[in-house]
Amino acid sequence: MAKHIKLGIEGECIAADWLQKMGYQLIDRNWRYSHLEIDIVAMQKQTLHFIEVKTRSSNAFGGPELGVNRRKMIRLKRAAHYYLDINPGHTWIQFDIVAITFKEGEPPLIELFEDV
Repeated sequence: MAKHIKLGIEGECIAADWLQKMGYQLIDRNWRYSHLEIDIVAMQKQTLHFIEVKTRSSNAFGGPELGVNRRKMIRLKRAAHYYLDINPGHTWIQFDIVAITFKEGEPPLIELFEDV
């Protein structure tokens, strides 16, 4: 398995654990519809969160959150639309990013960007 794939999988596991500790109820991970994917779908209070997880091994090219560009957000919104068609009944939704940066010899830095 390629190094960047392993890094992404590890980041998603860390994000899922961290979100649960923060009070989110995980509903789905790696939810797919055709070629679209949502990394994490979670509930907190009355809001359904569609969460994109980005992981990097350094900030040499900026934080991981910068990997969520306009094209990625369009795809995430499209996936969320299909998710809501299949799973109706949610009044409040929100799009979030969990950015994880691994630094040598340090615990991973986890940042939550809400309502992006």
